[in-house]
Amino acid sequence: MTTSQVKIGFLIPLNNNLEENNSNSKLPIYEGINVLGRNDISVADKRVSRKHVSLIGSVDGSANVVVESSNPVVIRSRDQRIKLCFQEKGGILNGDIVEMIPGNHFFKYVNVDDEKDKTSMQIYQRVSTQETILIQNEEVTLKRKRQIDEDEAYARALQVENGLAFQDDSEAIRHFSVPKDRLPLTFQLLRVKGLPAWANTSSVSIGDVIRGNVLFAVLSNYMVDMDWLLSVCPNLAKISRVLVIHGEGDSTLYHLQKNKPANWILHKPPLPISYGTHHSKAMLLVYPRGLRVVIHTSNLISVDWNNKSQGLWMQDFPWKDQKDQSRSCGFENDLIEYLSALKLPEISINLPVIGNVKIISSFFRRFDYSSAAVRLIASVPGYHNGPNLKKWGHMKLRTILQDCLFEKEFRNSPLVYQFSSLGSLDEKWMAELAASMSSGLADDKTPLGLGKAQIIWPTVEDVRCSLEGYAAGSAIPSPQKNVEKDFLKKYWAKWKAIHSGRSHAMPHIKTFARYNGQNIA
Repeated sequence: MTTSQVKIGFLIPLNNNLEENNSNSKLPIYEGINVLGRNDISVADKRVSRKHVSLIGSVDGSANVVVESSNPVVIRSRDQRIKLCFQEKGGILNGDIVEMIPGNHFFKYVNVDDEKDKTSMQIYQRVSTQETILIQNEEVTLKRKRQIDEDEAYARALQVENGLAFQDDSEAIRHFSVPKDRLPLTFQLLRVKGLPAWANTSSVSIGDVIRGNVLFAVLSNYMVDMDWLLSVCPNLAKISRVLVIHGEGDSTLYHLQKNKPANWILHKPPLPISYGTHHSKAMLLVYPRGLRVVIHTSNLISVDWNNKSQGLWMQDFPWKDQKDQSRSCGFENDLIEYLSALKLPEISINLPVIGNVKIISSFFRRFDYSSAAVRLIASVPGYHNGPNLKKWGHMKLRTILQDCLFEKEFRNSPLVYQFSSLGSLDEKWMAELAASMSSGLADDKTPLGLGKAQIIWPTVEDVRCSLEGYAAGSAIPSPQKNVEKDFLKKYWAKWKAIHSGRSHAMPHIKTFARYNGQNIA
């Protein structure tokens, strides 16, 4: 199973001496998810499952291996042997070897470009390690630029072909606008290229967010395309310090480390358990007059900020008065607790008026969050119990909603879950989530009670007809076995965004709502 027809490489079988067995039996690897097992690699060894590994291919030629079998897999990379067990993930680059069973069934991963011209590859291998890295970095940059150009060209072609026939009721927000003085307090959609002007009313681009005289920036994300980011926000190369908190794998991380501006500091938060990665998408921008906090849904890559349905919330906060330094509020405590969990590196910086300061989590107590229009609910990896159980995730949401009052009309009203990736769910966990999402009191102080939950998820046809075509599917990932669970059938609801002009812009946005008719709790 694959999610794309863009071929990025091959797995070539090797014998026990690590020599090529038969190049005719090489396995093509495509961008997106490739599921491989016993039948694909043509072995009778029953230790190899029918669904043994998933290879998630990237357009830059790298791939991640996820073990789907109870038997481990070994990756040989740069003279290291890395053992991966069930559901563990490891990155592979050109020339790395995958042992489907430790010590057995060897496959070498080769990029498409290298396979096309083995003579060039032999010359390529003779250059020094430093020259090789430079060539690879240039290829990554060129491939990323080519992919962005292709995505945008394809989006424009689809819009012309389909006419993006917005129905009359699609113009419900044509005259919608938010007063400028309220913009810093609102949730906003991101601008989508190619949509009519009315559909981008009051929406924002990354240039609207990172602007002005930024003294210090914290950028938290999973994926970071540094070359694109600097092209749209060149000031990020000039700011005194930029702390990038990321979840990138080995190949992209190496590119970041070798090519980042001198003022950038990279930090990958530690994982106390073997699953997951850093995925939080946020920005903290320090200005002479205060702090801008941005919570958003986009990776720091071009297609996420231009071609998908995305959103953000942001608000600006002033510096605290000297007499108010010890005063705090719920939002402040939420933020500091989360930053502490990330174990940020200590950074020294000279700020105007203040002078030399150390940027650690407690530094952000210097701002006055008393005007915060929201509460911050964060998630951190690990197993939580005792007092920590209600600090994070949906249990934190439950504790906050329990103190909120809503109109009686929302008693037992429906819940909507909308998100961009689906894990392995069971009914017990769905009931637990619904209990959290249904928390709250009616205005007569009686519990609102459970509501029927709906999961909004695009169909295959939605993806095919989207601005990006099938390529959009790579940002809405879920194994087929997860989507096809029988108990989920009662939850499914279609993605439809005619009124905002975004039906063809696939959702990478994540939202939760409780509603009654056209009213939202």
